[in-house]
Amino acid sequence: MDTITRVLGLLDRNAKLTAEDIATRIKLPVSEVEAIIHKAEQDGMILGYKAVINWDRIVENTVTAMIEVRITPQQSLGFDRIARRIYSFPQVKDCLLMSGGFDLLLIVEDRSLKDVANFVSEKVAQLDNVISTATHFILKRYKSNGVIFEDKGENDREAVVL
Repeated sequence: MDTITRVLGLLDRNAKLTAEDIATRIKLPVSEVEAIIHKAEQDGMILGYKAVINWDRIVENTVTAMIEVRITPQQSLGFDRIARRIYSFPQVKDCLLMSGGFDLLLIVEDRSLKDVANFVSEKVAQLDNVISTATHFILKRYKSNGVIFEDKGENDREAVVL
């Protein structure tokens, strides 16, 4: 594994690591790690730094849904123009081009099931080139971005009935 991949891998797992922390772990001079990070930011390899937050512990009325969208690609533009239009909505957290039975996968967050349903029917389904949608509501998040969301110290033992 090359040095850049090692530095970026450590930052990907924990964006709070300092250049000094990384340098110590991979046995490089701090200045070299700082240069790698700076170049990765300039070259668009690092697009931002983000904390993984368990919003369920903070905001009670948030709903997350995965929405499959089938679309007709536009001539010479493919899926890009319609994807750009869809990902510009503030409810859309992720917009991914997929292979398989649908074209775009949207991760959407809003205040309620009704708000998500209205978003799909009034915003997404109304767009030209959208053929169909299928909405799946997320009931519980166990792991996201490599981070496990289960409570520490939960009792994992199963009851035994005799």
